[in-house]
This record gives sequence, C-alpha cells and structure tokens, in this order.
Amino acid sequence: MKKIFSLILVILISVSAYGDTIQGGVSERGTATSSRIVDKETGKGISGAQVSLPKEGYRTKTDKYGYFELDTSIDGTSIMSVKKDHYKPFTMTINEKNMSSPIVIGIEKSNGADISIDTNMHHLGDNSYSRLSANAGEFQGESAGPFYTQKFMLRNINIHKPAYLVIGSIIGIDTLMARTMGQNMNPNAYSSPPEVYFNGNKIAEIQINGDGQKIKLPPSLIKKNRINEITIKTGRNLMQTSYVDYDDIEFMNLIIEN
Repeated sequence: MKKIFSLILVILISVSAYGDTIQGGVSERGTATSSRIVDKETGKGISGAQVSLPKEGYRTKTDKYGYFELDTSIDGTSIMSVKKDHYKPFTMTINEKNMSSPIVIGIEKSNGADISIDTNMHHLGDNSYSRLSANAGEFQGESAGPFYTQKFMLRNINIHKPAYLVIGSIIGIDTLMARTMGQNMNPNAYSSPPEVYFNGNKIAEIQINGDGQKIKLPPSLIKKNRINEITIKTGRNLMQTSYVDYDDIEFMNLIIEN
C-alpha cells in the first residue's frame, strides 16, 4: 500500500477507546532544513534521541539541539521510531510526502506507572499475502505466526485510575473497513480484524491501520503486583474457506499507560 490514513478506529468489546493519543505526536511543522525532536511539554530540543527506520535498517541520533536528518530514501509508507531514556518510546508512520519538509516531533516523559512492554517490530501472519494488501510493500520481516504474546509485571499501577494499552503503529490490516478507507487495494478479499486480549479476555478489535491506538484495560482484569499478559491475534481472510489464510500485519511499540 502506498497510502495510509491517520484515522484510527478501535472497536472495543465491553470497553471504550479514547481518541486522544498521549504517546507523543507531530506537534508542528518545522521551518529549518532539519527535523527536530523536542520535549512535548517544554518545547526544548532533546539531544541524543535515537531515530530509526526499521524497514530501511536506518538509524541516527539527534544533535545537542534535538535536530536530525533522515539521510536515506523512503519507499512508500514506513514506520519511524524515536527512543530516549526517561521518555515514552514513540512511533509514527511516515512517507515521502510528510517527510519532504522538516517536522517537529514532541515526545512525552515517562511517569512511574508507564510500562514499555515491547519496542520491537513484530510481523504476524503466514507470509502469504497479495502485493495489493495494505502496506505489503512495507513488511520488513518473516512472520512469527498468527499471534503474539507478552507477559509483564504491573507493580506501580494505580487501579483507581484508568489504564491503557497503546499500540504505537500497526500496518497491514485488510479488513473491509480498511478497504473502504482505501488502505487495502485488493478488491476480491478482506479479513477479520486483529484481536487484542488482556489476561485471556478479548478487549478490542482493530479495524484500521494507523498510529497511537489506545485501548482501555478493564480494571477487573488488572493483576497488580502479579504477572499480566497481552496477546494480539491477526485476522483471517474471510473469502478463503478451503484453508486458514492469516492476514499478515506488522506492529511496533506497546506501552501500558496509567
């Protein structure tokens, strides 16, 4: 896919998703020749932030004023990652158009309750997909299978405050809704949505590709000071009935926010 929408829609099972993304974001258009990473609250440049494009295998760091340049070509849509100690890991989808001029990206400081579950790129599915599939040209690795599971400890979480799972970026979803939005160019097939489980309970279905998907965790499912588990299952091609054809998707950056 050569086009990705910033519109994000998460349909939840028994809980509601909030539209605000507090994981960071493009805060303003830059005016210099270089893009910049800044503290979202103070606006000051952040030095030594690691900026990478996993698909392209490219990595660089910001200078002492927070400026950086992407000295590599971007083929279609890609995922850019920003990491810095004491800040929430941040990802966003980029392409030639929105990186044709400098941007300023504001990232947020972590608090004691934030938990970075995983900052790596993951590919789910069966490595069998049409080149017309959403973002197929951007897939960067072999599939790990139809589902992803990660266990983690929740020590400092406040069960009296809302807690959220934030998915930094996700591409490759071929649902009917994604096709309607122009994200999937395959006219003959569409898939069921990826499903998100928390401690064995389904809490969300993800219908559209995008950044900063935010899912509220049901308080009754949270296990404070114990091991918790997140599972993401990819969808299936609903037009294929003779065998199971898994939808190939990729996602990056999972955070619990409280």
